[in-house]
Amino acid sequence: MRPGSARLVGAAALAVAAIATGRAAAIDRNFAGSAQLDYLLAPSEPSSAAGRTVFEGFTTEVALKMAVDVSDHLSANVKVCYGCHGFELPMAYFDYRVADEFGVRVGRFSPSFGSFNIRHDPANHTTSDKPLPYDMGRMLRWTQWNLGVIPSPFPDNGIEVGGTHWFGERTQIDYAAYAVSGFKASDGSLDLDWLQSLSRNAFVVDNNNRPTVGGRAAVTRRVGDANDITAGASFMYGTYDPANAFTYAIAGADLAARIGRTQIRSEYLVRRQTFPEDPTVPFELPVTATGRDHFDKHGAYLEVERAMNDALALVARADGLYRVGNVPIGNPLGPRSAVFRYTIGGAFTLAPGWRLKSSAELWAFSNDPPRHQDLELSFHFAAVGSF
Repeated sequence: MRPGSARLVGAAALAVAAIATGRAAAIDRNFAGSAQLDYLLAPSEPSSAAGRTVFEGFTTEVALKMAVDVSDHLSANVKVCYGCHGFELPMAYFDYRVADEFGVRVGRFSPSFGSFNIRHDPANHTTSDKPLPYDMGRMLRWTQWNLGVIPSPFPDNGIEVGGTHWFGERTQIDYAAYAVSGFKASDGSLDLDWLQSLSRNAFVVDNNNRPTVGGRAAVTRRVGDANDITAGASFMYGTYDPANAFTYAIAGADLAARIGRTQIRSEYLVRRQTFPEDPTVPFELPVTATGRDHFDKHGAYLEVERAMNDALALVARADGLYRVGNVPIGNPLGPRSAVFRYTIGGAFTLAPGWRLKSSAELWAFSNDPPRHQDLELSFHFAAVGSF
Protein backbone atom coordinates (compact mmCIF):
# COMPACT_ATOMS: atom_id res chain seq x y z
CA MET A 1 0.00 0.00 0.00
CA ARG A 2 1.24 3.49 -0.82
CA PRO A 3 2.28 5.63 2.19
CA GLY A 4 -0.48 8.13 1.40
CA SER A 5 -3.07 5.36 1.24
CA ALA A 6 -1.82 3.85 4.50
CA ARG A 7 -2.13 7.21 6.24
CA LEU A 8 -5.63 7.68 4.86
CA VAL A 9 -6.84 4.27 6.01
CA GLY A 10 -5.20 4.75 9.39
CA ALA A 11 -6.76 8.16 9.87
CA ALA A 12 -10.19 6.86 8.91
CA ALA A 13 -9.82 3.90 11.27
CA LEU A 14 -8.83 6.17 14.15
CA ALA A 15 -11.76 8.48 13.43
CA VAL A 16 -14.21 5.60 13.38
CA ALA A 17 -12.71 4.16 16.55
CA ALA A 18 -12.92 7.51 18.32
CA ILE A 19 -16.57 7.86 17.42
CA ALA A 20 -17.36 4.28 18.35
CA THR A 21 -15.77 4.55 21.78
CA GLY A 22 -17.58 7.75 22.72
CA ARG A 23 -20.43 5.83 24.31
CA ALA A 24 -21.22 8.43 26.95
CA ALA A 25 -21.93 11.18 24.41
CA ALA A 26 -23.47 9.20 21.56
CA ILE A 27 -27.21 8.56 21.47
CA ASP A 28 -27.16 6.24 18.51
CA ARG A 29 -24.58 4.86 16.11
CA ASN A 30 -24.75 2.96 12.87
CA PHE A 31 -22.04 1.09 10.99
CA ALA A 32 -22.79 0.17 7.38
CA GLY A 33 -20.85 -1.12 4.43
CA SER A 34 -21.01 -2.60 0.97
CA ALA A 35 -18.67 -4.38 -1.43
CA GLN A 36 -19.04 -5.22 -5.10
CA LEU A 37 -16.86 -7.50 -7.20
CA ASP A 38 -17.52 -6.86 -10.89
CA TYR A 39 -16.16 -8.58 -13.98
CA LEU A 40 -16.33 -6.48 -17.15
CA LEU A 41 -16.02 -8.28 -20.47
CA ALA A 42 -15.41 -6.04 -23.48
CA PRO A 43 -14.64 -8.44 -26.37
CA SER A 44 -14.24 -5.71 -29.00
CA GLU A 45 -11.58 -3.79 -27.05
CA PRO A 46 -7.91 -4.14 -28.16
CA SER A 47 -6.17 -7.13 -26.59
CA SER A 48 -2.85 -5.34 -26.02
CA ALA A 49 -2.36 -3.41 -22.80
CA ALA A 50 -1.04 -0.41 -24.73
CA GLY A 51 -4.32 0.06 -26.56
CA ARG A 52 -6.69 -0.72 -23.71
CA THR A 53 -8.82 2.18 -22.46
CA VAL A 54 -11.21 0.28 -20.17
CA PHE A 55 -10.98 -1.55 -16.84
CA GLU A 56 -11.72 -4.96 -18.36
CA GLY A 57 -11.57 -7.81 -15.87
CA PHE A 58 -12.20 -7.87 -12.12
CA THR A 59 -12.66 -4.63 -10.18
CA THR A 60 -13.79 -4.12 -6.60
CA GLU A 61 -15.65 -1.27 -4.90
CA VAL A 62 -15.79 -1.21 -1.10
CA ALA A 63 -17.42 1.37 1.17
CA LEU A 64 -17.47 1.48 5.00
CA LYS A 65 -19.39 4.16 6.86
CA MET A 66 -19.90 5.13 10.49
CA ALA A 67 -22.72 7.52 11.47
CA VAL A 68 -23.24 8.76 15.03
CA ASP A 69 -25.96 10.90 16.58
CA VAL A 70 -23.99 12.93 19.10
CA SER A 71 -27.07 14.80 20.32
CA ASP A 72 -30.58 15.67 19.16
CA HIS A 73 -29.10 18.29 16.84
CA LEU A 74 -25.55 17.13 16.06
CA SER A 75 -24.42 14.08 14.08
CA ALA A 76 -21.10 12.93 12.62
CA ASN A 77 -20.30 10.80 9.58
CA VAL A 78 -17.07 9.14 8.42
CA LYS A 79 -16.70 7.00 5.31
CA VAL A 80 -13.76 5.33 3.59
CA CYS A 81 -13.98 3.64 0.20
CA TYR A 82 -11.78 1.67 -2.15
CA GLY A 83 -12.10 1.39 -5.92
CA CYS A 84 -10.30 2.06 -9.18
CA HIS A 85 -9.02 5.32 -7.63
CA GLY A 86 -7.43 3.52 -4.68
CA PHE A 87 -8.35 4.43 -1.10
CA GLU A 88 -10.37 7.58 -0.67
CA LEU A 89 -11.98 9.49 2.21
CA PRO A 90 -15.21 10.73 0.58
CA MET A 91 -17.00 11.61 3.80
CA ALA A 92 -15.86 13.17 7.08
CA TYR A 93 -18.26 15.84 8.29
CA PHE A 94 -20.56 17.11 11.03
CA ASP A 95 -24.23 17.99 10.59
CA TYR A 96 -25.82 20.51 12.93
CA ARG A 97 -29.61 20.59 12.49
CA VAL A 98 -31.43 23.57 13.94
CA ALA A 99 -34.76 22.36 12.56
CA ASP A 100 -35.99 20.23 9.68
CA GLU A 101 -35.96 23.38 7.56
CA PHE A 102 -32.39 24.41 8.34
CA GLY A 103 -29.15 22.56 8.99
CA VAL A 104 -25.42 23.11 8.47
CA ARG A 105 -22.89 20.57 7.18
CA VAL A 106 -19.13 21.18 7.49
CA GLY A 107 -16.17 19.00 6.52
CA ARG A 108 -15.57 16.73 3.53
CA PHE A 109 -18.66 15.55 1.62
CA SER A 110 -20.22 15.38 -1.83
CA PRO A 111 -22.20 18.60 -2.32
CA SER A 112 -25.86 18.26 -3.26
CA PHE A 113 -26.03 17.92 -7.03
CA GLY A 114 -28.42 15.77 -9.03
CA SER A 115 -30.35 12.76 -7.79
CA PHE A 116 -28.07 9.82 -8.67
CA ASN A 117 -25.31 10.74 -6.22
CA ILE A 118 -27.62 9.83 -3.33
CA ARG A 119 -27.48 6.17 -4.47
CA HIS A 120 -23.99 6.04 -6.03
CA ASP A 121 -22.75 3.12 -3.88
CA PRO A 122 -23.03 -0.20 -5.80
CA ALA A 123 -25.36 -1.62 -3.15
CA ASN A 124 -27.88 1.12 -3.94
CA HIS A 125 -28.33 0.70 -7.70
CA THR A 126 -29.17 -2.30 -9.83
CA THR A 127 -26.50 -2.05 -12.52
CA SER A 128 -22.79 -2.66 -11.94
CA ASP A 129 -21.84 0.72 -13.39
CA LYS A 130 -23.20 4.25 -13.20
CA PRO A 131 -25.07 6.37 -15.74
CA LEU A 132 -22.64 7.96 -18.19
CA PRO A 133 -23.11 11.56 -16.92
CA TYR A 134 -21.76 10.32 -13.55
CA ASP A 135 -19.28 7.73 -14.86
CA MET A 136 -16.28 7.07 -12.61
CA GLY A 137 -14.23 4.87 -14.94
CA ARG A 138 -16.21 1.85 -16.14
CA MET A 139 -17.21 3.31 -19.50
CA LEU A 140 -15.39 2.20 -22.63
CA ARG A 141 -12.84 4.77 -23.91
CA TRP A 142 -13.05 6.66 -20.61
CA THR A 143 -9.58 8.17 -21.03
CA GLN A 144 -10.62 9.77 -24.33
CA TRP A 145 -13.75 11.26 -22.75
CA ASN A 146 -12.17 12.13 -19.38
CA LEU A 147 -15.06 10.36 -17.63
CA GLY A 148 -18.56 11.83 -17.49
CA VAL A 149 -19.93 15.30 -16.89
CA ILE A 150 -19.34 15.09 -13.13
CA PRO A 151 -18.00 11.71 -11.85
CA SER A 152 -19.86 10.44 -8.80
CA PRO A 153 -19.07 10.65 -5.97
CA PHE A 154 -17.39 14.06 -6.03
CA PRO A 155 -16.20 14.67 -2.44
CA ASP A 156 -14.93 18.12 -1.55
CA ASN A 157 -14.10 20.30 1.45
CA GLY A 158 -16.52 23.03 2.43
CA ILE A 159 -19.84 24.00 3.98
CA GLU A 160 -23.45 23.36 3.00
CA VAL A 161 -26.76 24.57 4.38
CA GLY A 162 -30.06 22.93 3.59
CA GLY A 163 -33.34 21.62 4.85
CA THR A 164 -36.72 20.04 4.20
CA HIS A 165 -40.24 21.38 4.57
CA TRP A 166 -43.54 19.56 4.21
CA PHE A 167 -46.68 21.23 2.92
CA GLY A 168 -49.37 19.05 4.39
CA GLU A 169 -48.74 15.31 4.11
CA ARG A 170 -48.13 15.02 0.36
CA THR A 171 -45.72 17.74 -0.79
CA GLN A 172 -42.07 17.96 0.30
CA ILE A 173 -39.56 20.68 -0.59
CA ASP A 174 -35.78 20.11 -0.24
CA TYR A 175 -33.06 22.69 -0.76
CA ALA A 176 -29.28 23.02 -0.34
CA ALA A 177 -26.67 25.71 -0.97
CA TYR A 178 -22.93 25.25 -0.58
CA ALA A 179 -19.42 26.64 -0.98
CA VAL A 180 -16.65 24.08 -1.57
CA SER A 181 -13.08 24.08 -2.86
CA GLY A 182 -14.16 23.06 -6.35
CA PHE A 183 -12.65 21.02 -9.16
CA LYS A 184 -9.06 21.60 -10.22
CA ALA A 185 -6.55 21.53 -13.06
CA SER A 186 -3.06 22.85 -13.71
CA ASP A 187 -2.20 25.94 -15.75
CA GLY A 188 -2.75 25.33 -19.45
CA SER A 189 -5.05 22.32 -18.97
CA LEU A 190 -7.81 21.81 -21.53
CA ASP A 191 -10.07 19.90 -19.13
CA LEU A 192 -10.57 19.22 -15.43
CA ASP A 193 -8.11 16.95 -13.63
CA TRP A 194 -10.28 14.75 -11.41
CA LEU A 195 -7.27 13.18 -9.67
CA GLN A 196 -6.42 16.51 -8.01
CA SER A 197 -9.63 16.26 -5.97
CA LEU A 198 -8.77 12.86 -4.46
CA SER A 199 -7.37 12.53 -0.95
CA ARG A 200 -5.44 9.31 -1.55
CA ASN A 201 -1.98 10.89 -1.93
CA ALA A 202 -2.04 14.30 -0.30
CA PHE A 203 -3.87 16.72 1.92
CA VAL A 204 -6.44 18.27 -0.45
CA VAL A 205 -6.39 22.07 -0.52
CA ASP A 206 -7.87 24.59 -2.94
CA ASN A 207 -5.53 25.43 -5.81
CA ASN A 208 -6.86 28.96 -6.33
CA ASN A 209 -8.26 30.12 -2.98
CA ARG A 210 -11.72 30.78 -4.43
CA PRO A 211 -14.63 28.51 -3.58
CA THR A 212 -17.04 26.95 -6.01
CA VAL A 213 -20.66 27.75 -5.17
CA GLY A 214 -23.84 25.91 -6.03
CA GLY A 215 -27.12 24.52 -4.86
CA ARG A 216 -30.03 22.21 -5.45
CA ALA A 217 -33.80 22.37 -5.02
CA ALA A 218 -36.29 19.53 -5.36
CA VAL A 219 -40.00 19.00 -4.84
CA THR A 220 -41.64 15.63 -4.14
CA ARG A 221 -45.35 14.99 -4.49
CA ARG A 222 -46.87 11.86 -2.99
CA VAL A 223 -49.68 10.37 -5.06
CA GLY A 224 -51.02 7.55 -2.95
CA ASP A 225 -49.24 5.21 -0.56
CA ALA A 226 -46.84 3.68 -3.12
CA ASN A 227 -46.62 6.40 -5.77
CA ASP A 228 -44.69 9.66 -5.87
CA ILE A 229 -42.90 11.97 -8.28
CA THR A 230 -39.79 14.13 -7.68
CA ALA A 231 -38.42 16.98 -9.79
CA GLY A 232 -35.13 18.71 -9.04
CA ALA A 233 -32.65 21.24 -10.41
CA SER A 234 -28.95 21.73 -9.56
CA PHE A 235 -26.22 24.23 -10.37
CA MET A 236 -22.49 24.64 -9.69
CA TYR A 237 -20.04 27.39 -10.71
CA GLY A 238 -16.36 28.05 -10.05
CA THR A 239 -12.85 28.47 -11.39
CA TYR A 240 -10.47 25.53 -11.77
CA ASP A 241 -6.99 26.89 -12.60
CA PRO A 242 -4.49 28.43 -10.13
CA ALA A 243 -4.88 31.90 -11.69
CA ASN A 244 -8.71 31.88 -11.55
CA ALA A 245 -8.74 32.68 -15.26
CA PHE A 246 -10.94 29.81 -16.49
CA THR A 247 -14.35 28.72 -15.28
CA TYR A 248 -16.78 25.85 -15.32
CA ALA A 249 -20.55 25.90 -14.84
CA ILE A 250 -22.56 22.70 -14.39
CA ALA A 251 -26.36 22.61 -14.52
CA GLY A 252 -28.67 19.66 -14.13
CA ALA A 253 -32.34 18.71 -14.03
CA ASP A 254 -33.82 15.44 -12.81
CA LEU A 255 -37.22 13.81 -12.80
CA ALA A 256 -38.12 10.55 -11.07
CA ALA A 257 -41.35 8.67 -10.44
CA ARG A 258 -42.24 5.68 -8.30
CA ILE A 259 -45.31 3.80 -9.49
CA GLY A 260 -45.82 0.78 -7.31
CA ARG A 261 -42.94 -1.62 -8.05
CA THR A 262 -41.68 0.47 -10.98
CA GLN A 263 -39.08 3.24 -10.74
CA ILE A 264 -38.55 5.70 -13.61
CA ARG A 265 -35.53 7.98 -13.39
CA SER A 266 -34.12 10.57 -15.77
CA GLU A 267 -31.46 13.28 -15.57
CA TYR A 268 -29.89 15.82 -17.91
CA LEU A 269 -26.55 17.52 -17.14
CA VAL A 270 -24.41 20.00 -19.03
CA ARG A 271 -21.00 21.45 -18.21
CA ARG A 272 -19.71 24.58 -19.95
CA GLN A 273 -16.01 25.01 -19.42
CA THR A 274 -13.63 27.66 -20.69
CA PHE A 275 -10.07 26.68 -21.58
CA PRO A 276 -6.90 28.26 -23.02
CA GLU A 277 -6.07 27.92 -26.71
CA ASP A 278 -2.29 27.85 -27.00
CA PRO A 279 -1.39 29.37 -30.40
CA THR A 280 1.52 26.95 -30.69
CA VAL A 281 -0.85 23.94 -30.51
CA PRO A 282 -2.68 23.03 -33.74
CA PHE A 283 -6.44 22.78 -33.19
CA GLU A 284 -9.15 21.27 -35.35
CA LEU A 285 -10.97 24.63 -35.57
CA PRO A 286 -9.49 28.15 -35.86
CA VAL A 287 -8.43 29.50 -32.47
CA THR A 288 -10.09 32.61 -31.10
CA ALA A 289 -8.32 35.96 -31.09
CA THR A 290 -8.47 36.10 -27.28
CA GLY A 291 -6.83 32.70 -26.79
CA ARG A 292 -9.88 31.60 -24.78
CA ASP A 293 -12.54 29.19 -25.87
CA HIS A 294 -15.12 26.90 -24.32
CA PHE A 295 -16.69 23.49 -24.80
CA ASP A 296 -20.03 22.07 -23.70
CA LYS A 297 -20.30 18.52 -22.39
CA HIS A 298 -23.84 17.16 -22.16
CA GLY A 299 -24.98 13.96 -20.47
CA ALA A 300 -28.36 12.31 -19.99
CA TYR A 301 -29.97 9.03 -19.03
CA LEU A 302 -33.42 7.47 -18.85
CA GLU A 303 -33.82 4.39 -16.66
CA VAL A 304 -36.76 2.12 -15.91
CA GLU A 305 -36.45 -0.40 -13.09
CA ARG A 306 -39.09 -2.97 -12.19
CA ALA A 307 -39.15 -5.17 -9.09
CA MET A 308 -40.67 -8.35 -10.48
CA ASN A 309 -40.88 -9.85 -6.99
CA ASP A 310 -39.00 -9.65 -3.69
CA ALA A 311 -35.91 -11.30 -5.24
CA LEU A 312 -35.67 -10.16 -8.87
CA ALA A 313 -35.33 -6.63 -10.29
CA LEU A 314 -34.93 -5.82 -13.99
CA VAL A 315 -33.61 -2.57 -15.45
CA ALA A 316 -33.40 -0.94 -18.88
CA ARG A 317 -31.40 2.23 -19.46
CA ALA A 318 -30.44 4.52 -22.32
CA ASP A 319 -27.73 7.09 -21.66
CA GLY A 320 -25.12 9.11 -23.48
CA LEU A 321 -22.61 11.94 -23.62
CA TYR A 322 -22.26 14.70 -26.21
CA ARG A 323 -19.31 17.09 -26.45
CA VAL A 324 -19.11 20.12 -28.71
CA GLY A 325 -16.05 22.38 -28.84
CA ASN A 326 -12.55 22.72 -30.25
CA VAL A 327 -9.97 19.96 -29.73
CA PRO A 328 -6.28 19.62 -30.64
CA ILE A 329 -5.48 17.86 -33.90
CA GLY A 330 -4.91 14.17 -33.23
CA ASN A 331 -7.44 14.00 -30.40
CA PRO A 332 -9.71 10.92 -30.79
CA LEU A 333 -12.70 13.22 -30.25
CA GLY A 334 -13.81 15.67 -32.89
CA PRO A 335 -15.38 19.12 -32.57
CA ARG A 336 -18.69 17.23 -32.23
CA SER A 337 -18.53 13.82 -30.56
CA ALA A 338 -21.01 11.56 -28.85
CA VAL A 339 -21.28 8.19 -27.16
CA PHE A 340 -24.58 6.31 -26.88
CA ARG A 341 -25.20 3.30 -24.66
CA TYR A 342 -28.18 0.95 -24.31
CA THR A 343 -28.30 -1.35 -21.27
CA ILE A 344 -30.48 -4.21 -20.08
CA GLY A 345 -29.77 -5.95 -16.82
CA GLY A 346 -31.03 -7.34 -13.59
CA ALA A 347 -30.22 -8.15 -9.99
CA PHE A 348 -31.19 -11.29 -8.08
CA THR A 349 -31.26 -11.40 -4.28
CA LEU A 350 -29.84 -14.66 -2.96
CA ALA A 351 -30.22 -13.67 0.68
CA PRO A 352 -30.74 -10.43 2.62
CA GLY A 353 -27.76 -8.22 1.83
CA TRP A 354 -26.42 -10.51 -0.93
CA ARG A 355 -27.18 -9.98 -4.65
CA LEU A 356 -25.94 -11.05 -8.06
CA LYS A 357 -25.99 -8.54 -10.94
CA SER A 358 -25.64 -8.94 -14.68
CA SER A 359 -26.05 -6.56 -17.62
CA ALA A 360 -25.37 -6.27 -21.35
CA GLU A 361 -24.44 -2.97 -23.00
CA LEU A 362 -24.46 -1.84 -26.63
CA TRP A 363 -22.17 1.14 -27.29
CA ALA A 364 -21.98 3.52 -30.25
CA PHE A 365 -19.20 6.09 -30.56
CA SER A 366 -19.54 8.86 -33.12
CA ASN A 367 -17.77 11.98 -34.36
CA ASP A 368 -20.83 12.70 -36.51
CA PRO A 369 -23.78 12.60 -34.08
CA PRO A 370 -26.58 11.60 -34.06
CA ARG A 371 -25.20 9.01 -36.46
CA HIS A 372 -24.11 5.83 -34.66
CA GLN A 373 -20.56 4.64 -35.44
CA ASP A 374 -18.06 2.18 -33.93
CA LEU A 375 -20.47 -0.24 -32.31
CA GLU A 376 -19.17 -2.26 -29.36
CA LEU A 377 -20.57 -4.71 -26.83
CA SER A 378 -19.74 -5.15 -23.15
CA PHE A 379 -21.04 -7.38 -20.36
CA HIS A 380 -21.00 -7.10 -16.56
CA PHE A 381 -21.17 -9.92 -14.01
CA ALA A 382 -21.10 -8.85 -10.36
CA ALA A 383 -21.73 -9.91 -6.79
CA VAL A 384 -22.56 -7.30 -4.17
CA GLY A 385 -22.97 -7.57 -0.42
CA SER A 386 -24.20 -4.98 2.05
CA PHE A 387 -24.91 -4.67 5.76
